[in-house]
Amino acid sequence: MGDPAGVFKAYDVRGTYPDQLDAELCRAIGAAVATFTGAGRMLVVRDMRPSGVELSHAFSVGARAAGAAVIDLGMASTDFLYFASGTLDAPGVMFTASHNPANYNGIKFCRSGARPIGRDTGLLEIQRLAVEYLAKAPQGPRGPAPEHLELLEAYAAHVRSFVDVGSLRALKVVADTANGMGGLVAPMVFRPLPFELTVLYPELDGTFPNHPADPIQEENLVDLKRAVIEGGADVGLAFDGDADRVFLVDERGQSVSGSLTTALVAASMLAKHPGATVLYNLICSKVVPETIAELGGVGVKTRVGHSYVKAVMAETGAVFGGEHSGHYYFADNFRADSGIIAAMVVLELMSTSAAPLSALLAPYRRYADSGEINTEVKDPAAVVERVAERVGGEGAAIERLDGLSVDHGDWWYNLRPSNTEPLLRLNVEAASEEACARHVHEVLDLVAELTDEG
Repeated sequence: MGDPAGVFKAYDVRGTYPDQLDAELCRAIGAAVATFTGAGRMLVVRDMRPSGVELSHAFSVGARAAGAAVIDLGMASTDFLYFASGTLDAPGVMFTASHNPANYNGIKFCRSGARPIGRDTGLLEIQRLAVEYLAKAPQGPRGPAPEHLELLEAYAAHVRSFVDVGSLRALKVVADTANGMGGLVAPMVFRPLPFELTVLYPELDGTFPNHPADPIQEENLVDLKRAVIEGGADVGLAFDGDADRVFLVDERGQSVSGSLTTALVAASMLAKHPGATVLYNLICSKVVPETIAELGGVGVKTRVGHSYVKAVMAETGAVFGGEHSGHYYFADNFRADSGIIAAMVVLELMSTSAAPLSALLAPYRRYADSGEINTEVKDPAAVVERVAERVGGEGAAIERLDGLSVDHGDWWYNLRPSNTEPLLRLNVEAASEEACARHVHEVLDLVAELTDEG
Protein backbone atom coordinates (compact mmCIF):
# COMPACT_ATOMS: atom_id res chain seq x y z
CA MET A 1 0.00 0.00 0.00
CA GLY A 2 1.11 3.56 -0.66
CA ASP A 3 2.13 6.03 2.00
CA PRO A 4 -0.45 8.81 2.61
CA ALA A 5 1.66 10.60 5.21
CA GLY A 6 4.70 10.59 2.94
CA VAL A 7 3.13 11.82 -0.30
CA PHE A 8 0.88 14.69 0.81
CA LYS A 9 3.01 17.84 0.47
CA ALA A 10 2.28 21.55 0.93
CA TYR A 11 0.27 21.93 -2.27
CA ASP A 12 0.19 18.58 -4.05
CA VAL A 13 0.72 14.85 -3.74
CA ARG A 14 4.07 13.50 -4.88
CA GLY A 15 6.08 10.34 -4.35
CA THR A 16 7.85 7.38 -5.90
CA TYR A 17 5.82 4.77 -7.78
CA PRO A 18 4.72 2.23 -6.66
CA ASP A 19 6.15 2.15 -3.13
CA GLN A 20 4.86 5.56 -2.00
CA LEU A 21 2.10 6.22 -4.53
CA ASP A 22 0.17 3.25 -5.89
CA ALA A 23 -3.22 2.46 -7.43
CA GLU A 24 -4.89 1.62 -4.11
CA LEU A 25 -3.91 4.96 -2.60
CA CYS A 26 -4.99 6.82 -5.75
CA ARG A 27 -8.38 5.11 -5.60
CA ALA A 28 -8.80 6.36 -2.05
CA ILE A 29 -7.64 9.86 -3.01
CA GLY A 30 -10.17 9.88 -5.86
CA ALA A 31 -13.00 9.10 -3.45
CA ALA A 32 -11.66 11.67 -0.99
CA VAL A 33 -11.46 14.48 -3.58
CA ALA A 34 -14.97 13.73 -4.86
CA THR A 35 -16.28 13.80 -1.29
CA PHE A 36 -14.37 16.94 -0.35
CA THR A 37 -15.42 18.96 -3.40
CA GLY A 38 -18.99 17.65 -3.39
CA ALA A 39 -18.96 18.14 -7.13
CA GLY A 40 -21.12 16.24 -9.55
CA ARG A 41 -18.23 15.86 -11.98
CA MET A 42 -14.46 15.60 -11.79
CA LEU A 43 -11.85 16.39 -14.47
CA VAL A 44 -8.87 14.03 -14.80
CA VAL A 45 -5.73 14.83 -16.83
CA ARG A 46 -2.35 13.07 -16.90
CA ASP A 47 1.10 13.61 -18.31
CA MET A 48 3.20 11.11 -20.28
CA ARG A 49 4.63 9.12 -17.34
CA PRO A 50 3.93 5.40 -17.84
CA SER A 51 2.50 5.02 -14.33
CA GLY A 52 -0.05 7.76 -15.01
CA VAL A 53 -2.33 5.39 -16.93
CA GLU A 54 -2.81 3.04 -13.97
CA LEU A 55 -2.89 5.75 -11.30
CA SER A 56 -5.35 8.06 -13.06
CA HIS A 57 -7.65 5.11 -13.79
CA ALA A 58 -7.60 4.11 -10.11
CA PHE A 59 -8.36 7.71 -9.11
CA SER A 60 -11.34 7.73 -11.50
CA VAL A 61 -12.64 4.47 -10.02
CA GLY A 62 -12.50 5.99 -6.53
CA ALA A 63 -14.14 9.24 -7.62
CA ARG A 64 -16.97 7.33 -9.33
CA ALA A 65 -17.40 5.16 -6.21
CA ALA A 66 -18.04 8.40 -4.30
CA GLY A 67 -20.67 9.39 -6.86
CA ALA A 68 -18.75 11.73 -9.15
CA ALA A 69 -19.04 11.73 -12.93
CA VAL A 70 -15.51 11.62 -14.34
CA ILE A 71 -14.51 13.59 -17.43
CA ASP A 72 -11.31 12.09 -18.82
CA LEU A 73 -9.37 14.80 -20.69
CA GLY A 74 -6.48 12.51 -21.62
CA MET A 75 -2.86 13.63 -21.79
CA ALA A 76 -2.12 17.34 -21.59
CA SER A 77 -0.19 19.98 -19.65
CA THR A 78 -1.00 21.15 -16.14
CA ASP A 79 -2.03 24.60 -17.34
CA PHE A 80 -4.49 22.84 -19.67
CA LEU A 81 -6.16 21.39 -16.55
CA TYR A 82 -6.56 24.90 -15.15
CA PHE A 83 -8.06 26.09 -18.43
CA ALA A 84 -10.49 23.17 -18.46
CA SER A 85 -11.42 23.68 -14.80
CA GLY A 86 -12.06 27.36 -15.40
CA THR A 87 -13.96 26.83 -18.63
CA LEU A 88 -16.13 23.93 -17.40
CA ASP A 89 -16.35 25.26 -13.82
CA ALA A 90 -15.46 21.86 -12.41
CA PRO A 91 -12.79 20.58 -10.01
CA GLY A 92 -9.97 18.52 -11.41
CA VAL A 93 -6.68 16.75 -10.94
CA MET A 94 -3.48 16.46 -12.94
CA PHE A 95 -1.34 13.34 -12.62
CA THR A 96 2.25 14.53 -12.87
CA ALA A 97 5.46 14.78 -10.90
CA SER A 98 6.54 17.83 -12.91
CA HIS A 99 10.35 17.93 -13.05
CA ASN A 100 10.97 14.91 -10.80
CA PRO A 101 12.63 11.74 -12.18
CA ALA A 102 10.73 9.01 -14.02
CA ASN A 103 10.11 6.86 -10.94
CA TYR A 104 7.99 9.65 -9.39
CA ASN A 105 4.38 10.56 -9.97
CA GLY A 106 1.96 12.86 -8.21
CA ILE A 107 -1.33 14.72 -8.25
CA LYS A 108 -2.06 18.45 -8.53
CA PHE A 109 -5.53 19.53 -7.46
CA CYS A 110 -7.92 22.40 -8.13
CA ARG A 111 -11.47 23.32 -7.25
CA SER A 112 -13.92 24.49 -9.87
CA GLY A 113 -12.81 27.66 -11.60
CA ALA A 114 -9.17 26.53 -11.24
CA ARG A 115 -9.13 27.63 -7.60
CA PRO A 116 -6.16 26.09 -5.76
CA ILE A 117 -6.19 23.36 -3.16
CA GLY A 118 -3.21 23.39 -0.81
CA ARG A 119 -2.36 22.23 2.68
CA ASP A 120 -4.24 25.14 4.27
CA THR A 121 -7.17 25.02 1.86
CA GLY A 122 -8.30 21.41 1.86
CA LEU A 123 -5.36 19.10 1.21
CA LEU A 124 -5.15 17.99 4.85
CA GLU A 125 -8.86 17.16 4.79
CA ILE A 126 -8.41 15.18 1.56
CA GLN A 127 -5.57 13.27 3.22
CA ARG A 128 -7.78 12.49 6.23
CA LEU A 129 -10.60 11.28 4.01
CA ALA A 130 -8.22 9.18 1.90
CA VAL A 131 -6.95 7.39 5.01
CA GLU A 132 -10.56 6.65 5.97
CA TYR A 133 -11.33 5.23 2.53
CA LEU A 134 -8.21 3.04 2.66
CA ALA A 135 -9.61 1.39 5.78
CA LYS A 136 -12.88 0.49 4.02
CA ALA A 137 -13.61 -2.24 1.52
CA PRO A 138 -13.50 -0.85 -2.05
CA GLN A 139 -16.92 0.24 -3.33
CA GLY A 140 -18.25 -0.21 -6.83
CA PRO A 141 -18.86 2.84 -9.02
CA ARG A 142 -22.00 4.92 -8.45
CA GLY A 143 -21.12 7.57 -10.99
CA PRO A 144 -21.52 6.96 -14.74
CA ALA A 145 -18.78 5.62 -17.02
CA PRO A 146 -16.06 8.21 -17.71
CA GLU A 147 -16.78 10.73 -20.46
CA HIS A 148 -13.97 11.65 -22.84
CA LEU A 149 -13.83 15.28 -23.93
CA GLU A 150 -11.50 17.07 -26.39
CA LEU A 151 -10.56 20.61 -25.34
CA LEU A 152 -6.98 20.98 -26.59
CA GLU A 153 -7.82 23.15 -29.60
CA ALA A 154 -9.91 25.46 -27.40
CA TYR A 155 -6.99 25.64 -24.95
CA ALA A 156 -4.56 26.56 -27.75
CA ALA A 157 -6.89 29.35 -28.92
CA HIS A 158 -7.12 30.60 -25.33
CA VAL A 159 -3.33 30.82 -25.07
CA ARG A 160 -3.13 32.80 -28.31
CA SER A 161 -5.81 35.21 -27.06
CA PHE A 162 -3.30 36.83 -24.69
CA VAL A 163 -1.50 38.57 -27.55
CA ASP A 164 -2.32 40.51 -30.70
CA VAL A 165 -1.72 37.73 -33.20
CA GLY A 166 -1.58 40.26 -36.03
CA SER A 167 1.48 41.91 -34.47
CA LEU A 168 3.57 38.73 -34.44
CA ARG A 169 6.45 38.40 -36.89
CA ALA A 170 8.46 35.48 -38.26
CA LEU A 171 10.71 34.75 -35.30
CA LYS A 172 12.85 31.62 -35.14
CA VAL A 173 11.92 29.73 -31.97
CA VAL A 174 13.49 26.59 -30.52
CA ALA A 175 11.54 24.75 -27.82
CA ASP A 176 13.16 22.01 -25.73
CA THR A 177 10.21 20.06 -24.36
CA ALA A 178 12.42 17.35 -22.76
CA ASN A 179 10.04 14.54 -23.85
CA GLY A 180 7.38 16.19 -21.70
CA MET A 181 3.92 17.57 -22.39
CA GLY A 182 5.31 20.65 -24.11
CA GLY A 183 5.90 18.36 -27.08
CA LEU A 184 2.12 18.12 -27.45
CA VAL A 185 0.90 21.60 -26.55
CA ALA A 186 3.62 23.91 -27.94
CA PRO A 187 3.27 22.83 -31.61
CA MET A 188 -0.52 23.04 -31.28
CA VAL A 189 -0.39 26.61 -29.91
CA PHE A 190 2.21 27.81 -32.43
CA ARG A 191 0.84 26.01 -35.52
CA PRO A 192 -1.18 28.96 -36.99
CA LEU A 193 1.40 31.60 -35.99
CA PRO A 194 4.21 33.01 -38.18
CA PHE A 195 7.00 31.55 -36.06
CA GLU A 196 9.54 29.08 -37.42
CA LEU A 197 9.38 26.48 -34.64
CA THR A 198 11.95 23.75 -33.97
CA VAL A 199 11.14 21.32 -31.16
CA LEU A 200 13.85 19.35 -29.38
CA TYR A 201 12.80 15.97 -27.95
CA PRO A 202 9.09 16.25 -28.85
CA GLU A 203 8.37 12.54 -28.29
CA LEU A 204 6.18 12.03 -25.22
CA ASP A 205 8.31 9.74 -23.06
CA GLY A 206 8.02 9.78 -19.28
CA THR A 207 11.33 7.96 -18.89
CA PHE A 208 13.10 11.17 -20.05
CA PRO A 209 15.71 9.50 -22.28
CA ASN A 210 17.51 12.71 -23.27
CA HIS A 211 17.77 14.83 -20.13
CA PRO A 212 15.68 15.61 -17.03
CA ALA A 213 12.67 17.87 -17.58
CA ASP A 214 13.96 20.39 -15.03
CA PRO A 215 14.84 23.62 -16.85
CA ILE A 216 15.80 25.58 -13.75
CA GLN A 217 19.03 23.52 -13.72
CA GLU A 218 21.60 24.98 -16.13
CA GLU A 219 22.91 21.57 -17.19
CA ASN A 220 19.51 20.79 -18.70
CA LEU A 221 19.71 23.85 -20.98
CA VAL A 222 22.91 22.79 -22.79
CA ASP A 223 21.14 21.28 -25.82
CA LEU A 224 18.78 24.23 -26.15
CA LYS A 225 21.57 26.80 -26.00
CA ARG A 226 23.51 24.92 -28.66
CA ALA A 227 20.45 24.68 -30.92
CA VAL A 228 19.68 28.41 -30.55
CA ILE A 229 23.22 29.46 -31.45
CA GLU A 230 23.75 26.94 -34.25
CA GLY A 231 20.33 27.63 -35.77
CA GLY A 232 20.51 31.40 -35.47
CA ALA A 233 17.27 31.39 -33.47
CA ASP A 234 15.75 34.45 -31.84
CA VAL A 235 14.80 32.67 -28.62
CA GLY A 236 14.81 29.31 -26.88
CA LEU A 237 12.01 27.99 -24.68
CA ALA A 238 12.67 25.26 -22.09
CA PHE A 239 9.60 23.54 -20.61
CA ASP A 240 9.39 21.25 -17.61
CA GLY A 241 7.70 17.84 -17.67
CA ASP A 242 4.10 18.98 -17.26
CA ALA A 243 4.79 22.15 -19.30
CA ASP A 244 3.39 24.63 -16.78
CA ARG A 245 6.81 26.30 -16.43
CA VAL A 246 9.08 27.85 -19.03
CA PHE A 247 12.59 29.28 -19.02
CA LEU A 248 14.04 31.43 -21.78
CA VAL A 249 17.36 31.41 -23.61
CA ASP A 250 18.23 34.56 -25.56
CA GLU A 251 19.70 34.69 -29.09
CA ARG A 252 23.25 34.59 -27.69
CA GLY A 253 22.58 31.34 -25.84
CA GLN A 254 22.40 33.06 -22.46
CA SER A 255 19.85 31.71 -19.99
CA VAL A 256 17.22 34.04 -18.57
CA SER A 257 16.19 33.66 -14.94
CA GLY A 258 12.57 33.41 -13.90
CA SER A 259 13.00 36.78 -12.18
CA LEU A 260 14.05 38.53 -15.39
CA THR A 261 11.16 36.94 -17.27
CA THR A 262 8.82 38.07 -14.49
CA ALA A 263 10.10 41.65 -14.81
CA LEU A 264 9.75 41.57 -18.62
CA VAL A 265 6.22 40.17 -18.57
CA ALA A 266 5.26 42.53 -15.73
CA ALA A 267 6.31 45.45 -17.90
CA SER A 268 4.07 44.22 -20.71
CA MET A 269 1.11 43.64 -18.40
CA LEU A 270 1.48 47.09 -16.79
CA ALA A 271 1.57 48.69 -20.23
CA LYS A 272 -1.82 47.10 -20.87
CA HIS A 273 -3.13 47.64 -17.32
CA PRO A 274 -1.61 50.88 -15.93
CA GLY A 275 -1.39 51.04 -12.16
CA ALA A 276 -2.32 47.38 -11.70
CA THR A 277 -1.15 45.09 -8.92
CA VAL A 278 1.58 42.57 -9.77
CA LEU A 279 2.72 39.75 -7.50
CA TYR A 280 6.21 38.32 -7.09
CA ASN A 281 7.45 35.69 -4.70
CA LEU A 282 10.04 36.39 -2.08
CA ILE A 283 12.96 34.75 -3.91
CA CYS A 284 12.51 36.92 -6.99
CA SER A 285 15.29 39.39 -7.74
CA LYS A 286 14.99 42.93 -6.39
CA VAL A 287 14.71 44.02 -10.02
CA VAL A 288 11.10 42.77 -10.03
CA PRO A 289 9.66 45.09 -7.34
CA GLU A 290 11.88 47.88 -8.68
CA THR A 291 10.44 47.43 -12.18
CA ILE A 292 6.86 47.31 -10.93
CA ALA A 293 7.35 50.54 -8.95
CA GLU A 294 9.16 52.31 -11.80
CA LEU A 295 6.24 51.55 -14.13
CA GLY A 296 3.60 52.76 -11.69
CA GLY A 297 2.32 49.38 -10.61
CA VAL A 298 1.66 48.05 -7.13
CA GLY A 299 3.99 45.23 -6.15
CA VAL A 300 2.96 42.59 -3.59
CA LYS A 301 5.36 39.98 -2.25
CA THR A 302 4.11 36.41 -1.69
CA ARG A 303 5.27 33.08 -0.37
CA VAL A 304 6.62 30.47 -2.78
CA GLY A 305 4.06 28.07 -4.28
CA HIS A 306 1.12 28.22 -6.63
CA SER A 307 -1.62 27.80 -4.02
CA TYR A 308 -0.28 30.79 -2.06
CA VAL A 309 0.23 32.99 -5.12
CA LYS A 310 -3.25 32.26 -6.47
CA ALA A 311 -4.84 33.05 -3.11
CA VAL A 312 -3.10 36.44 -2.91
CA MET A 313 -4.00 37.13 -6.53
CA ALA A 314 -7.68 36.62 -5.65
CA GLU A 315 -7.36 38.85 -2.57
CA THR A 316 -5.59 41.71 -4.34
CA GLY A 317 -7.06 41.59 -7.84
CA ALA A 318 -3.56 41.36 -9.32
CA VAL A 319 -3.35 41.08 -13.11
CA PHE A 320 -0.13 39.07 -13.10
CA GLY A 321 2.21 37.22 -10.77
CA GLY A 322 5.63 35.65 -11.28
CA GLU A 323 7.89 33.22 -9.45
CA HIS A 324 11.64 32.81 -9.80
CA SER A 325 10.98 29.11 -10.48
CA GLY A 326 9.34 29.85 -13.83
CA HIS A 327 5.66 29.94 -12.84
CA TYR A 328 3.71 32.90 -14.28
CA TYR A 329 0.11 33.64 -13.28
CA PHE A 330 -2.47 35.62 -15.23
CA ALA A 331 -5.78 37.00 -13.97
CA ASP A 332 -7.40 36.27 -17.33
CA ASN A 333 -6.21 32.66 -17.10
CA PHE A 334 -8.41 31.99 -14.08
CA ARG A 335 -5.53 33.33 -11.94
CA ALA A 336 -3.60 30.17 -12.88
CA ASP A 337 -0.02 29.74 -14.06
CA SER A 338 0.97 29.03 -17.63
CA GLY A 339 4.48 28.94 -19.04
CA ILE A 340 3.33 29.04 -22.64
CA ILE A 341 1.18 32.14 -22.07
CA ALA A 342 4.23 33.88 -20.60
CA ALA A 343 6.23 32.76 -23.65
CA MET A 344 3.56 34.24 -25.92
CA VAL A 345 3.75 37.60 -24.13
CA VAL A 346 7.54 37.64 -24.57
CA LEU A 347 7.23 36.70 -28.26
CA GLU A 348 4.77 39.56 -28.73
CA LEU A 349 7.24 41.98 -27.13
CA MET A 350 10.00 40.69 -29.39
CA SER A 351 7.73 41.03 -32.43
CA THR A 352 6.82 44.65 -31.75
CA SER A 353 10.39 45.64 -30.97
CA ALA A 354 13.29 45.92 -33.38
CA ALA A 355 15.63 44.81 -30.60
CA PRO A 356 16.75 41.22 -29.90
CA LEU A 357 15.76 39.55 -26.64
CA SER A 358 19.15 40.25 -25.05
CA ALA A 359 18.62 43.98 -25.59
CA LEU A 360 15.08 43.85 -24.19
CA LEU A 361 16.46 42.18 -21.07
CA ALA A 362 19.50 44.43 -20.63
CA PRO A 363 17.72 47.02 -18.41
CA TYR A 364 16.72 44.24 -16.02
CA ARG A 365 20.17 42.65 -15.60
CA ARG A 366 21.05 44.70 -12.53
CA TYR A 367 22.14 42.03 -10.07
CA ALA A 368 23.88 38.66 -9.88
CA ASP A 369 22.03 35.68 -8.45
CA SER A 370 23.09 32.21 -7.40
CA GLY A 371 20.14 30.32 -8.76
CA GLU A 372 18.55 27.82 -6.42
CA ILE A 373 21.11 25.75 -4.53
CA ASN A 374 19.77 22.60 -2.88
CA THR A 375 21.40 20.91 0.11
CA GLU A 376 20.20 17.61 1.53
CA VAL A 377 20.02 17.79 5.32
CA LYS A 378 18.29 15.60 7.87
CA ASP A 379 15.94 18.27 9.23
CA PRO A 380 15.76 21.33 6.94
CA ALA A 381 13.30 23.23 9.14
CA ALA A 382 15.52 22.84 12.22
CA VAL A 383 18.57 24.09 10.31
CA VAL A 384 16.64 27.18 9.17
CA GLU A 385 15.77 27.94 12.82
CA ARG A 386 19.43 27.58 13.89
CA VAL A 387 20.51 29.96 11.13
CA ALA A 388 17.81 32.44 12.17
CA GLU A 389 19.09 32.36 15.76
CA ARG A 390 22.69 32.88 14.62
CA VAL A 391 22.02 35.84 12.28
CA GLY A 392 19.44 37.49 14.52
CA GLY A 393 21.94 39.88 16.05
CA GLU A 394 23.78 40.90 12.87
CA GLY A 395 21.62 43.96 12.17
CA ALA A 396 20.28 42.68 8.85
CA ALA A 397 16.59 42.93 7.94
CA ILE A 398 15.00 39.55 8.67
CA GLU A 399 11.72 38.29 7.25
CA ARG A 400 9.93 35.02 7.99
CA LEU A 401 7.26 35.03 5.26
CA ASP A 402 8.62 31.74 3.90
CA GLY A 403 11.64 30.16 5.55
CA LEU A 404 14.25 32.81 6.39
CA SER A 405 15.05 35.90 4.32
CA VAL A 406 18.05 37.99 5.39
CA ASP A 407 18.70 41.34 3.67
CA HIS A 408 22.09 42.99 4.22
CA GLY A 409 21.32 45.89 1.86
CA ASP A 410 23.85 45.18 -0.87
CA TRP A 411 23.06 41.45 -0.81
CA TRP A 412 20.33 39.15 0.46
CA TYR A 413 19.49 35.49 0.74
CA ASN A 414 16.54 33.23 1.40
CA LEU A 415 16.84 29.84 3.05
CA ARG A 416 13.77 27.61 3.15
CA PRO A 417 12.81 23.93 3.33
CA SER A 418 11.51 22.45 0.10
CA ASN A 419 7.76 21.88 -0.01
CA THR A 420 8.17 18.72 -2.12
CA GLU A 421 11.55 17.16 -1.29
CA PRO A 422 13.85 16.66 1.78
CA LEU A 423 16.04 19.59 0.76
CA LEU A 424 17.14 22.98 2.02
CA ARG A 425 16.88 25.59 -0.75
CA LEU A 426 19.18 28.62 -0.87
CA ASN A 427 18.89 31.69 -3.11
CA VAL A 428 21.44 34.51 -2.95
CA GLU A 429 21.52 37.83 -4.80
CA ALA A 430 24.29 40.44 -4.78
CA ALA A 431 25.65 43.36 -6.79
CA SER A 432 28.23 41.31 -8.72
CA GLU A 433 29.03 37.71 -9.63
CA GLU A 434 32.11 37.81 -7.40
CA ALA A 435 30.18 39.08 -4.40
CA CYS A 436 27.39 36.59 -5.00
CA ALA A 437 29.81 33.65 -5.11
CA ARG A 438 31.50 34.84 -1.92
CA HIS A 439 28.22 35.16 -0.04
CA VAL A 440 27.01 31.77 -1.27
CA HIS A 441 30.05 30.18 0.35
CA GLU A 442 29.44 32.13 3.56
CA VAL A 443 25.87 30.91 3.88
CA LEU A 444 26.65 27.33 2.87
CA ASP A 445 29.50 27.21 5.39
CA LEU A 446 27.09 28.45 8.07
CA VAL A 447 24.51 25.83 7.08
CA ALA A 448 27.16 23.08 7.23
CA GLU A 449 28.34 24.24 10.63
CA LEU A 450 24.85 24.37 12.10
CA THR A 451 23.86 21.06 10.49
CA ASP A 452 26.83 19.38 12.17
CA GLU A 453 25.83 20.92 15.50
CA GLY A 454 22.41 19.35 15.16
